[in-house]
Amino acid sequence: MNRLLIVEDEPTISRVLTAYLRKNHFLVSQAFTGAEARKLFKSERPSLVLLDVMLPDEDGWSILHDIRSESSCPIIMLTALSEIDSRLKGLQEGADDYISKPFIGEEVVARIQAVLRRPSVMVNDGRSFRYGSLHINTESHQITLAGNELSITPRDRNLLIFLAEHPNQTFSRAQLLDKVWGMDYKGSDRAVDLSVKRIRKALKPWTESEGSIKTLRGLGYQLSVQTKK
Repeated sequence: MNRLLIVEDEPTISRVLTAYLRKNHFLVSQAFTGAEARKLFKSERPSLVLLDVMLPDEDGWSILHDIRSESSCPIIMLTALSEIDSRLKGLQEGADDYISKPFIGEEVVARIQAVLRRPSVMVNDGRSFRYGSLHINTESHQITLAGNELSITPRDRNLLIFLAEHPNQTFSRAQLLDKVWGMDYKGSDRAVDLSVKRIRKALKPWTESEGSIKTLRGLGYQLSVQTKK
């Protein structure tokens, strides 16, 4: 089940949204301030955020900017019907969609489902790779997932970086041993399987819509990610 975060300071609106979404089998968390939104986003790693533009302690733009600096988690802005400039600004600054108030519950559900069906954006500038909420810097060897540092061994880190540098390409155990462990490695090729198992465990919060490490029987492993032009 997808977990959604509603960031809306009006209790009535938040309650109605929550009721519709739970009826449609979403897990829902509610935040009524920017501070609550930041805390829940980091702790719960939602699949999508419904974000109101106007909040009591800050505006939604600063929250949108901060989330976008560390994650490609889908964000739908909630705006008043008259706020045309706000809707345009949201789309220009990284929002995936907007919903005008007053809204129809069925439309909200349909918009959310449509956004969640979209493929994740794959960003590659040669030094860093961003696959959804997974961000890998090949220079610093820093790997973060939804803004949190990934705690894995140096060897597992090197394997994940290598796969990230070659997305959607399949490598056999022998090839991975050669590229990551080195030609002098004399141990079992089971080391690759164990390393992949540990990486998958560390990447458990990463959603399938963002990517996954796939096993192709008889061929090997690949970092499978969706891309769009």
